[in-house]
Amino acid sequence: MAGVFPPIEPYDHGLLDVGDGNRVYWETCGNPAGKPLVMLHGGPGQGCSPQMRRMFDPERYRAVLFDQRGCGRSVPHASDPATDLRHNTTDHLVADLERLRAHLGIDRWLVTGGSWGSTLALVYAQRYPHRVSEIVVSAISTARRSEIDWLYRGAARFFPEAWQQFSGAVPNGGDLLATYARQMADPDPQVRARAVNAWCTWEDTVLSLEPNAPLTVHNGPPDPGSAAFARLTAHYYSHAAWLEENAVIRDAGRLADIPGVLIHGRQDLSCPVTTAWELAQAWPGAELLVDDHSGHHGSHTKLTWTLAALARFATH
Repeated sequence: MAGVFPPIEPYDHGLLDVGDGNRVYWETCGNPAGKPLVMLHGGPGQGCSPQMRRMFDPERYRAVLFDQRGCGRSVPHASDPATDLRHNTTDHLVADLERLRAHLGIDRWLVTGGSWGSTLALVYAQRYPHRVSEIVVSAISTARRSEIDWLYRGAARFFPEAWQQFSGAVPNGGDLLATYARQMADPDPQVRARAVNAWCTWEDTVLSLEPNAPLTVHNGPPDPGSAAFARLTAHYYSHAAWLEENAVIRDAGRLADIPGVLIHGRQDLSCPVTTAWELAQAWPGAELLVDDHSGHHGSHTKLTWTLAALARFATH
C-alpha cells in the first residue's frame, strides 16, 4: 500500500486471559519507548492483519494491536458454532481494552480504528477519557439502530436484486439480523455456510460501487475468518451493540478535552456521512475531514489524512 511504513514484526505478543474462558491475542510493534497507540479493528470480528502494523511510524510509536474476542488469533473462535457468545458484547470489549492497557503498563494511549473500530474507540474513550490522549477514526459508525437498519435494509433501494437474495431466507416479518445470527450458530455446517456466504455477499454488495471495491465470490465452505466476521457482526448488530440509542453522539461532550480527527468518505454507502457530521457537531474541538471521492474502503486521500494526523500527534 502506497504511503505506509515498511513491513514490521511485533517485538512482543501474547494471549491475555480476559475471563469467561476467553483469551485475547495482542501484539506490540515499533518503539518500546515510543508513544503508546492502540488500533481497533473493524467488523465486529474482522481481526487484525499485518498490514495494519504499517500505519504507524515505528520510530515514534509503540503500537498495540489486538484481536477482539472470538476472532483473529483470539480463542475460542466464533467460527466454531459451539463457541458461546453470551460474554461477547461491547461492554466486554471495552473491559478487555482497559485490561490490556493495564497489562502492558500504559498510562494513556492514542486510540484509532475504522468502521466498527470507530464505534468501539468512541465508547471506550467516553468511559475512560483520562486514559485516551487522542482519537483518530475513519469510516465513522456509532451503531445507532438507524445506522444498522440502513446498512441491512435501507441500502436495498440501490440493490433490490441482491436484497431479495439476502432477505429471502427470512420469513416475512421475521427479524433479519437475529435470524442470521441463529443460522450462523446452527449445528448443520450447510446452514451455517449459506448464512455466512449470504451475509458476506450483501456486505460486499453495499460497497460494490466504490472505485476500489474488491470482487469476491462467496460460495462453498467459508473460511474461519469470514465465518467469525459474519457471526459476530450479526450477533452485535442484532442487539444494536447493547448501546442506548444515540448514546455515542449524545455523550460526545465527554470527549471535549481529547483532540480528535474524524475521517470519512462521502461515497460511503455502508456508513453514510451524516453520522460523522453529527458526531463532529456534538464533539467540541473535533476535526472532520470528508473526501468527496472516497467510500468506506481505504483510499489514498483518507490514508494521507490519517498519516498526517498520526504524525502530528506523535510528538504530543
